[in-house]
Amino acid sequence: MFPDVSIYDLVFLVIALVAAGCLTGILAGLFGVGGGAVIVPILYELFRILSVPDEMRMPLCVGTSLAVIIPTSLRSYLTHRSKGAVDGEVLRIWGPFVVIGVLLGSVVARYAPPEVFKMVFIAVAGFSAIRLLFGRDSWRLGAEVPKGWAMKAYGVVIGILSSLMGIGGGQLSTLCLTLYGRPIHQALATSSGVGLLVSIPGMLGYIYAGWGRAAAYPAVAALQFPLALGFVSLIGAALFIPTSVLCASYGANLAHRLSRKTLELAFGLFLLAICIRFALSL
Repeated sequence: MFPDVSIYDLVFLVIALVAAGCLTGILAGLFGVGGGAVIVPILYELFRILSVPDEMRMPLCVGTSLAVIIPTSLRSYLTHRSKGAVDGEVLRIWGPFVVIGVLLGSVVARYAPPEVFKMVFIAVAGFSAIRLLFGRDSWRLGAEVPKGWAMKAYGVVIGILSSLMGIGGGQLSTLCLTLYGRPIHQALATSSGVGLLVSIPGMLGYIYAGWGRAAAYPAVAALQFPLALGFVSLIGAALFIPTSVLCASYGANLAHRLSRKTLELAFGLFLLAICIRFALSL
């Protein structure tokens, strides 16, 4: 079925995916992100070995990432909320507009070339890393988060970019909130709730975006059916979800024991590594 894939390759990849699930869960809790920045590169290598065409590979990684993010974001959000760190008012304002952005991004995903997904990754991860590693307290957009349509517009942008990156929106919403003076711990905690607003409609959107697309590629039809729905790989999600959910609370608890500077440095280096990875893949 896949002549270039040995049983040893598959065993190694299964072990790697389970281990990555642990790392994904820890990052979800630690940084208030759904772990998509870890999931997408690993799935990209998996689908490359399985000879998934480049036109389908990146959106399949992104859609699967969004599916995995659902339980990890929920676990992370509940842990942060139990510590009273989540700003519920921000989530209430952003909610419907993040969802609108995600649905728009899912429509783009059906027609966009693979380079679009990678370039979005590079641009957002790079800007966020620079802000965290080299930014100063004077780098502010305002003293308090805006009200009205400005805040709603941020929600739409976060939804669109997150759905194209396969992330839970955590790094974008964290960046936005810290630029308006919110403490990093509160920003990360609130961002964990954004993950749910992005991942659920995002997963459904990628199922729609990829529905029937595998039929055009006989070499991957066996991979897609019945092991995937549209651009969501069921086997990939099944290997990630159990360990990522288990480890999410460990990351969230660790976040509340670290200093603001340590947390920003770790998050910045993490994002910079992702930016370099996808820049090299281009």
